Amino acid sequence: MRKKIAIIGSGFSGLSAAAYAAKFGCEVHVFEQHSQPGGRARQFSTNQGYVFDMGPSWYWMPDIIESFFTDFEFKAADFYRLESLDPQFEMIFSDDKINIPKDFDDLKSLFEEIESGAGLHLEKFMTSAKFKYEVGMKEFVNKPSYSWLEFASYKIAKSSLKLDLLSNFKDYVGKYFKNDKLRTLMEFPVIFLGASPDKIPALYSLMNYGGYGLGTHYPMGGFYQVVLAMKKVAEIQGAVFHFNHTVEKINVQKDKVTSLMINGELHDFDAVVASSDYHHSESLLPEEFRNYNEEYWKSRTFAPSCLIYYLGISEQITKLKHHTLFFENDLDEHIRSIYKEKKWPEKPLFYACCPSKSDPSVAPKGKENLFLLMPLAININDDEATRERYLKDMLNRLERHTGVSDLISKIEYKKSYCVKDFMADYNAYGGNAYGLANTLKQTAVLKPKIKNKKLNNLFYTGQLTVPGPGVPPAIISGRIVANEIIKLNLKTI
Repeated sequence: MRKKIAIIGSGFSGLSAAAYAAKFGCEVHVFEQHSQPGGRARQFSTNQGYVFDMGPSWYWMPDIIESFFTDFEFKAADFYRLESLDPQFEMIFSDDKINIPKDFDDLKSLFEEIESGAGLHLEKFMTSAKFKYEVGMKEFVNKPSYSWLEFASYKIAKSSLKLDLLSNFKDYVGKYFKNDKLRTLMEFPVIFLGASPDKIPALYSLMNYGGYGLGTHYPMGGFYQVVLAMKKVAEIQGAVFHFNHTVEKINVQKDKVTSLMINGELHDFDAVVASSDYHHSESLLPEEFRNYNEEYWKSRTFAPSCLIYYLGISEQITKLKHHTLFFENDLDEHIRSIYKEKKWPEKPLFYACCPSKSDPSVAPKGKENLFLLMPLAININDDEATRERYLKDMLNRLERHTGVSDLISKIEYKKSYCVKDFMADYNAYGGNAYGLANTLKQTAVLKPKIKNKKLNNLFYTGQLTVPGPGVPPAIISGRIVANEIIKLNLKTI
């Protein structure tokens, strides 16, 4: 008789866990409180004809995403068309702008123009980053991280010095590049790992390879196409999705989860995978069965929250690229506001995504789909007046960069999203947007465990457990949990 598995939430980790668990022969039911899959990667459309991805927009590490489909004898191309962006993105400084080319030789030439010798240093940096990527994304991240002994393989031991686990990322970048703009460019990818570059292990230079080395891509129709593709793969394996279904309680007897209370009704299961926010998932349990108490969560370093604006613009913004980073202000100052001062930044950086530059389906003809994002501290006071103040700042800087005047009068659709919304929609601890920071003290075995310590049939997956934040790690997280359930063969359930 097939074992019956419940998965709470249909973000990337939940979709992944559902597909793999169903492939392994389990009867899989996914319960999602919203009306569509995707979690933070949902999508919505407006009456004016705009289509907005709500969350992820950077398609990096394409090989990791492709490997998910390969595991089921598909290709990503079976479900969506992937475009390689050139330039990958544009970075705006107070006195300059840099376009990051798709071709690596062109990127080397750009670095050399900015700083003598930097082209060769980039080649050395990326060779090391590629090595870290191959070991990190193929060896490190696929471990369930119950114990450090899992990492005692010959390959990892042999590679340990080259992985730069004990160096911090900021100092590591500084060994290669002296120019402030190049250092900012190289430090940027780790910001959303959840800590300042001086707190992130240099191992995460693998992000530079996963981005700049493998390229920046865009799935036509929006990032939501990846969600729909993964859902389809899970359904082909036999997984069943239940939308508008909220899990209200996890019921326990002795050392097992026995059932879930869903929309006021009891449903029995042999095992449960919580891909919802880890802290929230544990709040559904009796207190004595939780892995971690409130003091534990208060002591963690979380990745940022953010302020997001979804804007429909009534005319084209000709000088704007698909991805643009506005770094006219000091990176370290903004980072301090997030992690040390925990306040709204005085001189913020922000990111603009304009997918209508590549995809005419996401905006009416002659108009633009504009997504603005500014990283913030979690648990910050969040009100509409403050949101609007920062919107005006971002629009003013967009106007200076593009030469388009009075952008605010050209907004025909506007929706904001911030800390309170992450809490309300995703039960996100502190309103975090990206999970736990990948600091050295919160890496691998030191992350929240993927298995409940007291209940042998309750597992956790997603950005608050291994391997960490980001779309590819979330996909890997779901696979790890499914493998752990199958390895146990549910004998103790």
